[in-house]
Amino acid sequence: MPMKHWASVIAMVAVALAGCVAPGGGPPYQMSGGEIRQPLANGVPDAERGRKVLVSREANCILCHAVPETGERFYGNLAPPLSGVGKRSSAAQMRARIVDPQAFNAESIMPAYYRVEGLHRVAEPLRGKPVLTAEQIEDVIAYLQTLQ
Repeated sequence: MPMKHWASVIAMVAVALAGCVAPGGGPPYQMSGGEIRQPLANGVPDAERGRKVLVSREANCILCHAVPETGERFYGNLAPPLSGVGKRSSAAQMRARIVDPQAFNAESIMPAYYRVEGLHRVAEPLRGKPVLTAEQIEDVIAYLQTLQ
């Protein structure tokens, strides 16, 4: 096979895989049909840890989402309430929206909590680093699944 053909094949594979590689050498993910079916982390997710991440300043979910079940006094109303999300969405759907919300709505103000490529206006020290770890995302999903 000519060298030029191999270069084209390698370039196409690299482009195809670019959206699937996780930050920092973490586990890759594949979005298909609005879902990321495989968990991002090994191990058993912890819903209580997920609740703590959800209300933390690190994730800041309650800045925009109403989640009265957390017991927090104040929460936002810029984004859809998360009450009942465990009934409305599967873990795979939640994972995709947390990893890359702009895949669903390019104008979304929700940050990509795991995707690091193709972002704009990211402070230099934070470039290439996800907002949340794979484990934190799986913990948040475990908590969200309790919101029936």
